[in-house]
Amino acid sequence: MPRPIVASISISALQHNLAVARAHAPNARVWGVLKANGYGHGLERAMRGFAAADGLALVEPDYAVRLRELGWTKPILLLEGFFDADDLPVLARHDIQFAVHCDEQIVMLERFVTDAGFHVHLKMNSGMNRLGFKPEAFHAAHARVSKIASVRSITMMTHFANADDALNPSLPLSEQVRRFQAGTEGLPGPRSLCNSAADLMHGELAHDWVRPGIMLYGGTPGGGSAADFGLRAAMTLESRIIGVQDIVPGEAIGYGSRFVADKPMRVGVVACGYADGYPRHAPTGTPVLVDGVKTGTVGRVSMDMLCVDLTELAGAGVGSRVELWGQQLPIDEVAFAAGTIGYELMCALAPRVAVREVD
Repeated sequence: MPRPIVASISISALQHNLAVARAHAPNARVWGVLKANGYGHGLERAMRGFAAADGLALVEPDYAVRLRELGWTKPILLLEGFFDADDLPVLARHDIQFAVHCDEQIVMLERFVTDAGFHVHLKMNSGMNRLGFKPEAFHAAHARVSKIASVRSITMMTHFANADDALNPSLPLSEQVRRFQAGTEGLPGPRSLCNSAADLMHGELAHDWVRPGIMLYGGTPGGGSAADFGLRAAMTLESRIIGVQDIVPGEAIGYGSRFVADKPMRVGVVACGYADGYPRHAPTGTPVLVDGVKTGTVGRVSMDMLCVDLTELAGAGVGSRVELWGQQLPIDEVAFAAGTIGYELMCALAPRVAVREVD
């Protein structure tokens, strides 16, 4: 018999969230972002969930090839571009588009001879300071790429640091937009600016393409809850109570004896731990649902187990269903309590957790 922990993935929720992204940017085409194994939901499942997308975007060249092998015929985009000149023949063979964000990539493109035509997404560093050409260098980079015989088209793109916090004093959204507009002034070609936060909250910035990621999986990039934006959780992680302990005042629970009871308690032991992807650093009180009723964790999270407070849940016991996050308990609520973000929890789902599709 398998352990009772299971992650349920809803294809219809993925489809619904994609439709929400499109509704916020009705005049733009949509890249469905499925990097990191579809944010932990599975590459093939995400591909089917985003079948209506205009293209799929990720960062892993081998996974891009896998999408072709799985039958995806529409555009595929590598958001970090290629990593070595040896990648280029593979990308040409499979008609995979890619970002270009540095001089070194341009040099490799200039030296590569092919009859294939590449679709390049030239990236500007408008303030995020990760990848891309500074605004003042963008025209020159665009001119170099335009002269490469194998380049069929150039899309201009940037990535927002604070679309969920438009008035951020260190880098306001408007300043990134200003830099992008200045750096691309007079250049022909499509524009791609919006991530999930910009798609949801700044639809006026949706130009030719949008690149939603976390929202497609039912998480929020900030600026409101998933429910506020009409998003549905695509992943529900659930398990069962496998043991119950009656605790008297003064007794401790878990490694390090960090939690000490100050009253009589009933504590349930859940078959879920950090080896399943649950955050080890989640503190006492991190929300969970037991038989649909909200309670909280107690003590440290172990490798294979965590403890929850059943004191006020008289009917709960061995076999009771526990939702760690998902349809009833938003993943962002759990992540916030644990001092992290929903993205990390999704991507941390461990291979040993059984996955099933629901709908």
